Amino acid sequence: MLEALGWGAFAASSLVIGALVGLARRWPAKLVGLVLGFGAGALISAVTFELAEEGVAIGGGSSVALGLGAGALTYYFCDGLIERPGESDAGGALALGAFLDGIPEQLVLGLGIAVGNGVSVGLLAAIFVSNLPEAIGSSTAMRDAGRSDHEVVSLWLAVAAICALASLLGYLIADSTGGHLQGAINGFAAGALVVMLVDSMIPEATKQAGRTTGLVTTLGFAVAAGLSTLS
Repeated sequence: MLEALGWGAFAASSLVIGALVGLARRWPAKLVGLVLGFGAGALISAVTFELAEEGVAIGGGSSVALGLGAGALTYYFCDGLIERPGESDAGGALALGAFLDGIPEQLVLGLGIAVGNGVSVGLLAAIFVSNLPEAIGSSTAMRDAGRSDHEVVSLWLAVAAICALASLLGYLIADSTGGHLQGAINGFAAGALVVMLVDSMIPEATKQAGRTTGLVTTLGFAVAAGLSTLS
């Protein structure tokens, strides 16, 4: 149990580290865009290999499809609730995406430890590599939108704490969780991520970094895909 909590806290710590890096100074907009683009590529890899593919293998295509729909709709409606009238809240949207995909991802991390598979190095690396750009981009955007550093750090500390506890929850419910539910959990995270990427992260990256975004997104995908082969 402590192992699941420890690895969960380690994975979630990247959210706080990313937020602190984002607030450390005023980073050039192009650099923030490139970081977001790299993170988007890493997340596309996570959706493909760590979530969708693994989910289908564990619970079947139907379970993943149901989870995909639930995750996509949940992100869509929650993002609509936090968006300010007349403006796009990119920082809040990225934070919401990190929250909605972070919980299922870390549930999966805890489940793997509980059933004796140990820590998935690929999943852990994918979580860490993708969390950093999300948090850096989000904290930068939220500060630019007028939020105080204290508000931003408090938000990311809360998100990180909940995500870390999700690993513990995954460990505790492993015995009563079947393959279909695990597949749906993977699908939920994938669905939330896909909508967040298309609606918020990639447009924001392209807006700030221009056409170069596509190249660094491909690099992020390649790095994360390589890490996903680790066991």
